Parts: sequence; C-alpha cells; structure tokens
Amino acid sequence: MNLRTIIASAAFALAASVAVTAAAPAYANTFRFATQGDLKSLDPYALAETFSLAMIGSVYEGLVARDKDLKIVPALAESWDVSPDARTWTFHLRKNVKFQNGEAFTADDVLFSADRVRSSGSDLKTRVPANAVFKKIDDYTVEVTTPEPAPLLDAVWDTWYIVSKTWTEAHGATDVASASAAPSYISLNANGTGPFILQEHQPGVRTVWKPNPGWWGKPVHNLDEVVLTPISSGATRVAALLSGEVDMIEPAPLQDVDRINGSSNAKVLQGPEVRTIYLGFDQRRDELKYSSVKGKNPFKDARVRQAFYTAIDIEAIQKRVMRGASVPTSLIVAKELFPLAGEFKRPAYDPEAARNLLKEAGYPDGFQVRLDCPNDRYVNDERICQSIVPMLAKVGIKADLNAEPKATYFGRIFASGGYDTSFYLLGWQTNGSGSLGVLQDLYRCRDDKGNGGTSNVGGYCNPEVDALIKQIGKEPDEAKRNELIRQAFDIAQNKEAAYLPLHQQSLAWGVSKSVTVVQRADNDFRFYWVTKN
Repeated sequence: MNLRTIIASAAFALAASVAVTAAAPAYANTFRFATQGDLKSLDPYALAETFSLAMIGSVYEGLVARDKDLKIVPALAESWDVSPDARTWTFHLRKNVKFQNGEAFTADDVLFSADRVRSSGSDLKTRVPANAVFKKIDDYTVEVTTPEPAPLLDAVWDTWYIVSKTWTEAHGATDVASASAAPSYISLNANGTGPFILQEHQPGVRTVWKPNPGWWGKPVHNLDEVVLTPISSGATRVAALLSGEVDMIEPAPLQDVDRINGSSNAKVLQGPEVRTIYLGFDQRRDELKYSSVKGKNPFKDARVRQAFYTAIDIEAIQKRVMRGASVPTSLIVAKELFPLAGEFKRPAYDPEAARNLLKEAGYPDGFQVRLDCPNDRYVNDERICQSIVPMLAKVGIKADLNAEPKATYFGRIFASGGYDTSFYLLGWQTNGSGSLGVLQDLYRCRDDKGNGGTSNVGGYCNPEVDALIKQIGKEPDEAKRNELIRQAFDIAQNKEAAYLPLHQQSLAWGVSKSVTVVQRADNDFRFYWVTKN
C-alpha cells in the first residue's frame, strides 16, 4: 500500500467515524461539534488548558464564573465580601445546590477543593495561593485569608472548579493524576453541580453530555444532547461541517475560510483572541537535553535568546502561515489586557544581527537544537514551527522539528513530565488577572513545589522580577500596579528576552447557520449558551 492510499484510507476512516456518529439515534436538539484535539482528562485539576477546562466546565462549576463579556459573576458563591486591606475574603455559598449524584454542596467541598487543587499532581496550583487559609464559618460561609493583600484573588477562580469531597474520596482520587498519567476514575467520570451531566466519555472517540434537570440555574441553551468528536484532520472537519454531520468545528482551517463562507449552510466566526503564541527556552539546566552543545547551556545567555528573536521574520509568518489572521506582539499578554503594552516593541528582523549576537556569545557557527511543537492545539501550530526552522537555519541554528499531539506534548513538557524540552512552542491566554496571571505562571522563579512558576517550562528566574511580581499581586491601585508590570516586562523581555513572543492568534470557528454560539475572546467555548433552530 503506497502513501497516497494510506492517507486516503485514513481520511475515509475518519469521515466514516463522523458519519456513524451522525447516524446514531439522536434527541430532538442534538448539538454536534468537532475539535482538532482530544479531551484527555475530566479531572478539573489535571491540565491547565483552555479547551479542557471549558469542556469540564459544563459539568463542574467554580465559586465564580465569567459571563459572555468575560465579567466575573456569581456561581456557587452567591456573593462575597472583601476586607478594606484585601486580606480577608468571605464567600457566601449558594444553598440547595446538589452534585449530580444527589450529594449536597457545602463549605466542606470548598475546603477540600482548595487543598486538592494545590496538591503535588495538580496543574492548576497557581489558581489558589499556597499561603491562602480557608476556614469554614458554617456550611454555607467560607472565609479566605492571606498574609498579604490579594485584591485579585478571585480573578482566575472561574476555572477553579469545586469537586465533591465525599465522591472524590470514595473513588480514591484525593491526589491529582496528571493528564499524561494512567487514567484514574475521576479522569474518566464526572460529578459536578453544573448545567450538564456527563453521559459518555471515550477518549479519542467521543464525549456525550445531557442537560442536568436538577441544576440550580436557569438554562439559556435549548439542547437535549451534546456530542463532541475529535477530528485531527482539518479537511475532514470541514467536510463534516459542510455535509451537516456536525454543527460546529474548532478551529476552522484558515485556508478554508472562504470556502465555508461560500457554502449555503455554514459560516466562519472570526474574532481577536487574547491568547499569545510564543517560543520558550530551557534556561535552567546546565546542559541542554536536546542540543549539539555539550557541557553548557547556550540559552542561559541572553545574547543567544536575542539572536533567536531577531532571526524570526514575524511578518512572513503573519502573511504566509496565518494568512493575515494574527497580530504580531512583543509581550505574552494581549494588548487589550495591559494598557502600557504599546510601549514595548519587537526587535527588527535582522539575520546579520542575529549571527553577530551568536558570535559574541561564543557560537560563531551556531548549533543544533530540537524544537518541540504541538500539532493539534493552536491555529497552524505545526506550520508555524515548520516556517521557523529555515529562518533559524539562515543564522546557523539547525532546529530539528519534533511535532506531536497535545495529549502527549503537554504531559511531557509541563511539571508532571519533568519539563522535558529544550526549545518549545506554546500558547498562553489569561483573562481577569491580565498581566499578573502571565507573570505569576510564566515568569516567577520555579521552586518545584508548586508555589510559583508551575507553567514556567523553561525555568526563567530573576529575583528582581520575582520581587516585582509579588509586589504586583498585592498592589490594589491599578495605575501603580501597571507601572510595576511595566518594570517587570522591561527587565524580563526588553533586557533578557526571557521568551520569544510571536503573535496573538485570531479565532476561527466554522458554525452551521442553524445554530447560535457565543465566541468569547479567551476561546473558552461554552456549549451551555448554544441554541439550535
């Protein structure tokens, strides 16, 4: 069997899989959608990834949530009070809420969830400060205190979901298993308080939800069933959308936007996203794991990182790879979320300057390094990496591209996988916490105990920047906080090139004209807002 036959057979098999799913008995209003990546784990604390947390968020809920405009609104907490010094938060919990197995939701579940999300295997440790103390006042009141002011304490709690203490303990899931570990009970099953109930979960095949008749809230959707099918091939996703086998695809391949918009039954929803795509470097190991350089780590030298920065032709990536659907950036925070972002500029594309910087750093002939990249997570992620390889080659860097599915990629390069990479591509988005969330997750010194920088894959560490980040987190005045943020980014990016920001990608969802969906700027798709004609 030749390669062409193999590819054709694989495409047919995928299309057949979607067709079989579509042909299965359906409820009156079944919403079917397809994504390029898989939903690996249902454990709310296993993976800090937008897509996974959005899907899990149909079953689980946090104390707070975000509305269609990204505003924080009450969820499992009806209201909350904050002391004048922002050190004490009191949350008043919603009464008469039940988990889907019939158990009552109480303060005990909040305290248990606070401990579990900060446990060793959790990928969401930074959602709740390590020094925050949770105290049960009564069954429906929880007090949270911090030794220092925490004016933005709840900013990322919309994706810190509350789990049932009794149910989790009964199934031996007190400890969090990473998304790359062997499946645990809680990674394959779910028991939340949210608007949908998990009906079926076959990783890599399909996931099915049905409305929760006992949900405390008032449904906005009109769905009877939701079916998710992962389809990695962009062409197959488009074919499924245009044939009516699915109602939505995410993402829609940029090269197929005009084709979808020209069809009679579908359209593409496009909009700006607050996610930044960037390159990172291992700056912690004394010798890179995947490089021709032995006995030292070239990425510890800021001149080498700057050389890589100036070797990247971001305009070419925007025009040829992203087809104009991206905005080049100089920071790993969306310009919409940081008012002083305009003060930062990317270094000009200059291969000669890059070669000179490498020469100054002691690498006149360049060196070889592996470039790790996901191939099913971000818009054109593998193609971006493919375009970067020849750019680096022009300055003497031989980048060996290693592209793999996110299911293995994230598990390998994040904490549970031992930060197993030397040079990598990732995307990052933050909403309510803005720059603070980016700085805490990506720029804080990593202490390997989960107290800071858990997602700081490359291990960048500057005590001066760390001190600024801590100061930012307790500064209640927004103008003063923004100035401190500017100082931190000035050191970490302008002077040290801690990361290599590429661009803000644009959202592109293919949607049937028979459905209405909400496209938030954080790409957090919630199907409980979907209506279908």
